[in-house]
Amino acid sequence: METNDYLERLELRATVPTIRRVPAGRIADWLGAGWRDLKANPIPSLAYGLLFGLGGDLILLASVGHPHLFSVAVSGFFLVAPLLAAGLYELSRQHANGTHPIFIDSLRAFRNNGESIALFGLALALIIILWERVSAIVFALLSHGTAGDIAQFMSQTITSGQNMSFVLAWLALGGMLALLTFALSVISVPLMLDRKLDVVTAMLTSLHAFAANTATLLLWAATIVALTLFGFATLLFGLVIIMPILGHASWHAYRDLVE
Repeated sequence: METNDYLERLELRATVPTIRRVPAGRIADWLGAGWRDLKANPIPSLAYGLLFGLGGDLILLASVGHPHLFSVAVSGFFLVAPLLAAGLYELSRQHANGTHPIFIDSLRAFRNNGESIALFGLALALIIILWERVSAIVFALLSHGTAGDIAQFMSQTITSGQNMSFVLAWLALGGMLALLTFALSVISVPLMLDRKLDVVTAMLTSLHAFAANTATLLLWAATIVALTLFGFATLLFGLVIIMPILGHASWHAYRDLVE
């Protein structure tokens, strides 16, 4: 019996869902669908938006006096957003099934296939820890070990033009790490939530989707970054609306990309 169960798990893990090729023009449709889901479920959706906004404000306020933590907090926000938006995916999933869920209903996202979602969260945490350590070393070298806030660091090390090759190398490394994380996570959490797939199969499927729709998903990533940075520019209060729209839109992106 145990052998048969093990073989069944291996067979499920080896089965990667079929990926569709989706044109870049569909991004506008995803955002439109995200807005409609927000209007259909305003209270639970905006509750998640409020959590994003308040949480982001607290993180930034705590790290503003530490330049490397400030950069890690902002970049880490993008890395963990797909996981934190699981409740928004669940709201969209239930709404598509013809129900009108409340906030408590959305928490089922963390109970359905919770083990796989938790393992994915652990993987994201390890990536953030790696990035924090790299950033700490880089910032210590650039600032010669002197403490200061983010404005002081920017004026003394970035805008002065000194060590630009080092700064560019750090940005390139961060960009590659962010791109890899995006490719692994673009549809992973919706897949684990909707089809109860294991974390390995979900990430492999996400990589497959990114490879098959690279241009479209790069534009989607740029859209997410642009809208999120706009939310940051409003002291994160804009995220109260922006993040629910992006979360719901990401669910519709998953539904378009995976058969």
